[in-house]
Parts: sequence; C-alpha cells; structure tokens
Amino acid sequence: MRPILYSHPFSSYCQKVLTALYENGTAFDTRMLGPEDPSAYEELCALWPVKRFPMLMDGQKPVFEATIIIEYLQVHYPGPARLIPEDADRAIEVRMLDRFFDNYISTPQQKIVFNAIRPEDQRDAYGVKEARDMLDAAYGWLDRHMETREWAAGGEFSLADCAAAPALFYADWTHRIGERFANVRAYRGRLLARPSFARAVDEARPYRPLFPLGAPDRD
Repeated sequence: MRPILYSHPFSSYCQKVLTALYENGTAFDTRMLGPEDPSAYEELCALWPVKRFPMLMDGQKPVFEATIIIEYLQVHYPGPARLIPEDADRAIEVRMLDRFFDNYISTPQQKIVFNAIRPEDQRDAYGVKEARDMLDAAYGWLDRHMETREWAAGGEFSLADCAAAPALFYADWTHRIGERFANVRAYRGRLLARPSFARAVDEARPYRPLFPLGAPDRD
C-alpha cells in the first residue's frame, strides 16, 4: 500500500514535502484538502485535531509536520537522493537550516499574509513591521551564507533546500527580496529551476488567485 499525503498544492509546507517526494520519485497517493473532496478534511481533523497539513498516512500510522514527514520518508521510503546526510555533523547543519527557513522566513512571511485576511479593524501593523524586519534580517544572513554555496548545506540538495524552496518562493511575493540580496535571489532562481520544486509550483498555478496579497505576474 502506498502512503497517502493529505495536502493542498498551494500550501508552502505541502510543497516542501512534495519537493522531497518528487526528488526521490516516491510513489504516493494524494487526498486533496478542498471542496473537491470534503471527506479528506474531515479525516484529517479526526486524526489531527490541530487541523494543520500536510499529513502523511502510512497504513494506519499518521505522520505530522513537514520536516518529520521528510525524515520518515527517508527511513521508510528511501530513494536515490539522501536529503538528510548520514554524517551526524552534516545532518545537524541540514536540520539547523531547515529550522532557519521554517522559523525565520516562512513564519514571518505567513504572519504578513494572515494579517491581510483579518478584518481591517483587527490588523496588527506593529506585528507586520516586526515580520518584515525579521525577513530583512534573514535575507541578510542568508545572502552571506550563500555567497559560496550552490545549495543551502553545501554541495548536495537536501531537506534544507526542500524547506527553502517554498519559503523563499512566497517570501519574495510577500516582502520582495531586494537587489542587495543578490545571492538569495540567485539561490531562489536555482530552486525554481529544480525539477522537483518546479513541478510543485506548476501544480499550484491554478490556485494563485487565492493569494491574499495578489500573486505577482512572474515565477
């Protein structure tokens, strides 16, 4: 039996997992979380009352959180691309960078987006400024980090790049990556050209009108 991914193609964290799945050519089935399959969301909520996705079901075993799903896939469905290195020190760097992209790029990016869909009288201008400042700080650190690197953790595409791809993709829509961050812009371009992530981006194209800030006419 193939694992089942409960997901939506426009979700950044679903794209993170999809990139890992496509990178290794892992066989899986999808339950689309949307009006096309309302029972999928009901099943997700029954298994995971926090109601966050993606979620992987492997037989009767639910696996939550994008990073952990990718870790699980490497253990139980290994493929040609080892996304978490065997070497312990290199693995620590990959996991550290994975947390960097989730916590310091995805999280503030989403804070700005979620603020935009609140009622106007409940919006948080101070919180949005904090998020934008965090993104600028993260871009600055990443620009220095990527000065001599092709991929986030060095020579090989890894879990860290699976996290970086959707994080930087949407962050640039939400808080533009300025010209002064040339290394970040170049890295984002390499991620968009990676076949595994390019596939995830293409699958999400029909849903771009859902982006609350207005999806730019690029990428």
